[in-house]
Amino acid sequence: MPFNFQYIILGACVGFIVGLTGVGGGSLMTPALVLLFGIHPATAVGTDLLYAAMTKSAGSIVHALRRNVDWHVVALLAAGSVPAAIATLIVLSRLGPQSGLTAKAITTVLGFALLLTSVLLIFRRWLLHFRRPRSMPNARRDRAALTILIGAVIGSLYPFHPSARVRLA
Repeated sequence: MPFNFQYIILGACVGFIVGLTGVGGGSLMTPALVLLFGIHPATAVGTDLLYAAMTKSAGSIVHALRRNVDWHVVALLAAGSVPAAIATLIVLSRLGPQSGLTAKAITTVLGFALLLTSVLLIFRRWLLHFRRPRSMPNARRDRAALTILIGAVIGSLYPFHPSARVRLA
């Protein structure tokens, strides 16, 4: 199988930008595969998901070993994201992975998620400034419900693109 140097150059450029900015590589690679190389959106997202699963698994193990993981938050996010991701995958599979409707849905959601991520990153400091710790009696329960809801949103976006996740902290 011959090397396609265009893919190697794209990978090097994306890696360089990720190293400089910390932005997720999928937010750059998936649109590049679709727009520059004409790869079907479902194939581009699937390829990116496989690669992200491998690299993020290794990073997750390292962070867990260093005790940098809040497992309670992980459980709450998983309670929302896993069912939402499964439901989204079922809907997409019913549409047909290579159908025009699936491609349109993927590109629309991908575009929305990238725009939302950009806006949240631009206003990150402002949003963090207005985030206040609450000491009200229901604050812990409300925070848990909000975390599960955010997990559901992330889970519904994840099948479209892994970099749709936004970190505010």
